[in-house]
Amino acid sequence: MRSLYVSVVLLHLIGACLCQFPRPCANSEGLRTKECCPVWDGDGSPCGALSGRGFCTEVEVSDEPHGPQYPHSGIDDRERWPLAFFNRTCRCAGNYGGFNCGECKFGYWGSNCAEYRESVRRNILTMSVADQHKFISYLNLAKNTISRDYVISTATRPEMGENGENPRFSDINTYDLFVWMHYYVSRDAFLGGPGNVWRDIDFAHESAAFLPWHRVYLLHWENEIRKMTGDFNFTIPYWDWRDAQSCEVCTDALMGGRSSLNPNLLSPGPLLRNPGNHDPNRVPRIPTTADVEFILSLPDYETEPMDRFANRSFRNAIEGFTSPETGMAVQGQSTMHNALHVFMNGSMSSVQGSANDPIFLLHHAFIDSIYERWLRTHQPLRSSYPRANAPIGHNDGYYMVPFLPLHRNGDYFLSNKALGFEYAYLLDPGQRFVQEFLTPYLQQAEEIWQWLLGAGILGALIATIIAALVVTARRKWKRNQRRKRVSSYGERQPLLQSSSEEGSSYQTTL
Repeated sequence: MRSLYVSVVLLHLIGACLCQFPRPCANSEGLRTKECCPVWDGDGSPCGALSGRGFCTEVEVSDEPHGPQYPHSGIDDRERWPLAFFNRTCRCAGNYGGFNCGECKFGYWGSNCAEYRESVRRNILTMSVADQHKFISYLNLAKNTISRDYVISTATRPEMGENGENPRFSDINTYDLFVWMHYYVSRDAFLGGPGNVWRDIDFAHESAAFLPWHRVYLLHWENEIRKMTGDFNFTIPYWDWRDAQSCEVCTDALMGGRSSLNPNLLSPGPLLRNPGNHDPNRVPRIPTTADVEFILSLPDYETEPMDRFANRSFRNAIEGFTSPETGMAVQGQSTMHNALHVFMNGSMSSVQGSANDPIFLLHHAFIDSIYERWLRTHQPLRSSYPRANAPIGHNDGYYMVPFLPLHRNGDYFLSNKALGFEYAYLLDPGQRFVQEFLTPYLQQAEEIWQWLLGAGILGALIATIIAALVVTARRKWKRNQRRKRVSSYGERQPLLQSSSEEGSSYQTTL
């Protein structure tokens, strides 16, 4: 809805070290001890240890070597994440999760996290109007709700003092928390001094972790929206952009239409977007169904050199650095995932600032569904994911920057069946019919269930009264009939009367 875009402000990405931290650890004590093992309120113990939910333990980071793209060491807070800040965190047991083990792992529910439940992500264009409005209202709420569990840092770790004597953290709303996380994971490395940066570094793009990282990012987004709203059935919808001729979701009813005063802006707000007015030599078209089917046929997840120059790599193809017709790396063009970002010609076209635009969520939910199709089709072994020599941050055992709780890249190189979510267009025809056609009507019925219940009760009451009247009338009629029979038997008179009105067809043999 229009109100969303008034609140979405294009953040100016300045040269500061900003990442998310659990609120209980964002203080001098946490920085001094390098420990982030918050107490779980359920039993008053760190990591819920008294209830067997987890325990505080040393962080063991992978020492497998990374590739040559980043030649530095010890200058960036993201190296060997999260050791620049914490070397002890909660390790959760069983199906428990969260930075204090007070939540459940993705896909699990209940007080003991014993209930497995699958959620369905749906095509936003086939959702009911009510569900579309609900999604947008949740984004608005996220934009105007300070995150309960997380804060961001506003300085590098060295700037906070050797013993954390100068902690610099700030509140942030839930929406912008995820904007900043995407910025932090992809920003340049600061080498010291103004403008002195190393640009060939990105912990979530241009190598193997691109798909696992964004999968976890979406799962955390959903989790925070669910906690904020209390709607634990919420899922991020997707935009199936295959063969689209324009930005179908760029309307005031959905993600915002053009401003009549400035075509580079959304109709009521300052978010930059001008879909279709991009360089056509760089992006000739929105990706097609044929493009998607071709890249799904590529059997190798990653190939050397495991970066944007990799040939016939599914990851590099879906990210958009190869031709969707040959799988060979191309320069000067953006395809697949990258093509949609460039096509939007605004905030989405900047890697570090792209999450400002809510279309980012719809786009990446669909990218994740293609990743899911590839996993189901090829069923790769864990060993197919690079263990060593990928660009920094992308090896199997590397912890994803900047997530706390910790997640390893290779742990999300698996089908979503284990993570508790599904996509409507990947369901079988019967399930898809229920999700995309029946579900909106059932949800509309749910919204007016009180009226329906009242009408049903009233209807049942009326039907009961009518039935009672019918039964009573029938019983009365039967009693009258019995009285007549008893009277005639006692008088021994014939049933056929001599009156001309009764006729002469019937006569008794009594």
